[in-house]
Amino acid sequence: MSSEVLYRKWRPRSLAEVAGQEMVVRTLTNAIAGDKVAHAYLFSGPRGTGKTTTGRLLAMAVNCSQLRDGQPCAACDSCQAYLAGRALDLIELDAASNRGIDEIRSLREKANFAPAGGVDAYKVYLVDEVHMLTEPAFNALLKTLEEPPPHVIFVLATTEAHKVPATVISRCQRFDFRRIPLEAAVGRLKFIAGEEGIECSEDALKQIARVATGSLRDAINLLEQLVDSYGNKLADDQVREGLGLVVDARSVTLAAHALKGELAEGLAVISEVRDDGLDLRQFQRQVVAQMRGLLLAKAGAELSESWSEEQIAEMRALVAEIGTDRIVSTLRAFGEADLRADPLSPLPLELALAGSILAAEAPASSGCGSASSSASATTAPEPAGGQTGGGHGGFRPTSKEIRTGC
Repeated sequence: MSSEVLYRKWRPRSLAEVAGQEMVVRTLTNAIAGDKVAHAYLFSGPRGTGKTTTGRLLAMAVNCSQLRDGQPCAACDSCQAYLAGRALDLIELDAASNRGIDEIRSLREKANFAPAGGVDAYKVYLVDEVHMLTEPAFNALLKTLEEPPPHVIFVLATTEAHKVPATVISRCQRFDFRRIPLEAAVGRLKFIAGEEGIECSEDALKQIARVATGSLRDAINLLEQLVDSYGNKLADDQVREGLGLVVDARSVTLAAHALKGELAEGLAVISEVRDDGLDLRQFQRQVVAQMRGLLLAKAGAELSESWSEEQIAEMRALVAEIGTDRIVSTLRAFGEADLRADPLSPLPLELALAGSILAAEAPASSGCGSASSSASATTAPEPAGGQTGGGHGGFRPTSKEIRTGC
């Protein structure tokens, strides 16, 4: 296996290989083929979805000497230079560490120089995490975007487009990159696994893609991590263990205690998990996943393949006599438990358990305030003065108030 990390080794070599961004790829390909490339683009979207890769491929395509239907040939000298990372006309700038006005002024001055590739070539400036630029730097960049040199293309990439000034966005063609769909991510992982001689089932690849939550780069890194841990033959149980997806049965037990209102038993489960040294954040995620499954079972929705038929039957039996509102409140309580400050402390889980149980029990007990207000609303008050001769001007207590002592 090559010493180069997999996500870099298997970067797409053409726009057609970019996974999960069909609309972006089609629009850019048609623009390149029709010689209608814009002078500035804004690529926004979550990390690991192909923004930087697409920017490099765009630069490679506009400078390709043997362009084929808007796709770079990946064979000419120019394409080989881009694939090797030594192209002089692709200038990458990390705005997170070069965010000041001096860096942008320098960029503006250098943009006026002719491309190294010749008269018909383009200089492409790829500014990553552009939202990190300061306000003066944005103002300096804006002037160049308004009147760019004809041989320059700007590609601005960001994970937080809402932080980019509207004046900058309005001068760019904006493309929103979406999270990579599960099927597209699995397809790319399967291709890489085949090329690298990695034996892994499709179900295991789906688990990897789900954990990566739409980031193909993260998915490829996870695959490489698993290979480093278990070798090139990955069994399904090894993948689940490596991803932290082995479900502790006590998460199911805790969810049941929470819904049944069994506080002492639930606290004992949390204490036992803590004493065994388990990752409480992972355990919390398992409890939340179980509660979500119970909510789906209560609603009669289709459950995923993660649960067996026996487990689904047990879940439906558990929630048969429990209201949906209670399941939702318990799910919310455990979902909002914050273990970031101290991942070793069970207190957030204990508070979530106690809070969900107490919240469910609160409506069952009626306080004096609600009883008295209800009684006063239905019983007409009778003035004491003139009727009893007391002369206090107050109201005579109702019979219900006398009985309850409120």
